[in-house]
Amino acid sequence: MWIVPPERRDTKEPSLRDGDRRKLFDSVFMAHVAEAFRLARWVTGNGADAEDVVQDAALRAYRAIASFAGVNARAWTLTVVRNTAYSWLAKNRPAAVVFTADLDADQREALERPPHDGAGGETPERLLIDKMDMGAVRGAIAALPPAFREAIVLRELHELNYREIAEVTGVPIGTVMSRLARARQMLIAALRDQA
Repeated sequence: MWIVPPERRDTKEPSLRDGDRRKLFDSVFMAHVAEAFRLARWVTGNGADAEDVVQDAALRAYRAIASFAGVNARAWTLTVVRNTAYSWLAKNRPAAVVFTADLDADQREALERPPHDGAGGETPERLLIDKMDMGAVRGAIAALPPAFREAIVLRELHELNYREIAEVTGVPIGTVMSRLARARQMLIAALRDQA
């Protein structure tokens, strides 16, 4: 599915080193390509651009696979995809202005606390409402500024913890927490406006 640079053509048989590179690439990057595409789609906003980003990320990953330290293949792959996506966006789209604001501990705790919903069992009506609600949530996430959208997608869809998100995005954990809190606050406001 993804194009990988061809093996060296100056010899008839690829060297063991090239074979090892391909195996490592397959086990590290290709094992997480579905998640890579999902992240790229959220960052770019559409599937066609996400395919371009993942293609570029695959090339970058293949060239840099020797630098993989063997710690967390998923985080390494998502980092490559994230960096590629932002490089692609900078080249192909105008920059968006993003403002961040830290929340105090009480506000952060209120946003982190799961809601206590006493809803009953699953009825056809409840399933339809949930489906409509999911569409509204997806739309609200897509409308978030890139840094906030990225934080929410990595946390809620990819289920990375704060430390992993910080590793992927290259920002301190405090910034991750701030972005998540602010993103949740913006989502709540957007969904409240829709309701």
